[in-house]
Amino acid sequence: MAMSSLLFMYRRFARYGGPALARRMLARRALRGKEDPNRLDERFGVPTLPRPQGELIWLHAASVGEALSLLPLINGIRKARPDLETLVTTGTVSSAMLMAERLPEGAAHQYAPIDTIAAVESFLDYWQPSFCGIVESEIWPTMLEQADRRDIPIALISARVSENSAKRWRRYAPGTIKLLLNRFSLILAQNDTVAERLVSLGANPRRLGVCGALKDAATPLPVSDSELTELRAILGNRPRWMAASTHTGEESAAITAHEQLRGEYPQILTMIAPRHPERADAIAAEARERGWHVARRSEGAMPQDGVDIYLIDTLGELGLWYRLAPVTFVGGSLSPVGGHNPLEPARLGSTILHGPHYHNFLEEYKRLQEAEGAREVRIGERLGAAVAELLNEDGEPNAAARALSEKAFEATLGGDAVVARVLSAITPLLPPELYGEPEPYSDWSFSFDDDDAAA
Repeated sequence: MAMSSLLFMYRRFARYGGPALARRMLARRALRGKEDPNRLDERFGVPTLPRPQGELIWLHAASVGEALSLLPLINGIRKARPDLETLVTTGTVSSAMLMAERLPEGAAHQYAPIDTIAAVESFLDYWQPSFCGIVESEIWPTMLEQADRRDIPIALISARVSENSAKRWRRYAPGTIKLLLNRFSLILAQNDTVAERLVSLGANPRRLGVCGALKDAATPLPVSDSELTELRAILGNRPRWMAASTHTGEESAAITAHEQLRGEYPQILTMIAPRHPERADAIAAEARERGWHVARRSEGAMPQDGVDIYLIDTLGELGLWYRLAPVTFVGGSLSPVGGHNPLEPARLGSTILHGPHYHNFLEEYKRLQEAEGAREVRIGERLGAAVAELLNEDGEPNAAARALSEKAFEATLGGDAVVARVLSAITPLLPPELYGEPEPYSDWSFSFDDDDAAA
């Protein structure tokens, strides 16, 4: 397969310039808490765990959401093929912490190697995976090339590409994306729309299927039962709501909503969980300048009486707060970021509000809209009123809120079928069992007519 000029330059950089730059970059990230300084070697392909005996499959996810979506698949694989060992790689500290808590016995975690030739070769030489499954949209050229050189089958599972990303690939690097997509032995798209985009970018329709979104099968976000009990006792019946995964501008809208709600609910508690906790200082400063008493989770403070704005400036705790928030505004949707996953609060019974910008999760929001399981807030100034419409006189969720949350929960069901499709589709790529080949699953493929295939 001919190499594009962009891939040629990338490969040269990955061999000669990338390693030194990566070391400096990772050292800086470690100082900011974005890398684990005790495990930096893993980023260069140096293992910190012994390789188990036998055939090993490698599953990779970028961050927390994708890692969570892997758990039902891992459990399914281990049930169907207990003879296989499982290695999971992720790229963030929070996802590593989550995997340490939630991976089943017998599955191991390492940080993903940086995409330099030396790091990827070292990783593959040591772990020698028989199969690689990558979730959603992680496309690393060196990883794909080196796995392909070793004849390791690679599947892109629950693949997702936005229309904006597809336009950029078509405009700036059409040859590159076609070459990269054809390194995959199998691509399983989240839906027909994504599948069509992938074919338009050069994916081989004969290697492409539709499986649904693996995140639909994700188990609810984890929680510490003791912390949940403690916080429920502290909060009691106090009226409250949360703005989660917020971005610039959305925290200001949440503080304004708090001001609007105070007239009707003098004891209202507004909880804000910024997507990037490092922005917490600025958020706290704004809330205090506007006259509100702020407490911060990162400082060990609790949302006691008298706290107006509770800033959840920590990672990996949304499972706790979704369970405590009767109403959640899902951020990244008033600001033109593209939204965040609304199914996480939906699984935990929190009524969902969102803004108009949710193109990163179109299918998830489409399901919620069809089920009438969420409400849209067009502008930030309407957020307070939208929250008030979901609370009764004493601040408890009213009948409308309960109906929304019930319908949203129903819209999250069906994930078992996604796992079944993925398992059946990847089975021919897994190392054979000693007692013979399993029957392939027949109802996963995506068909295109000739015009689609030539797009």
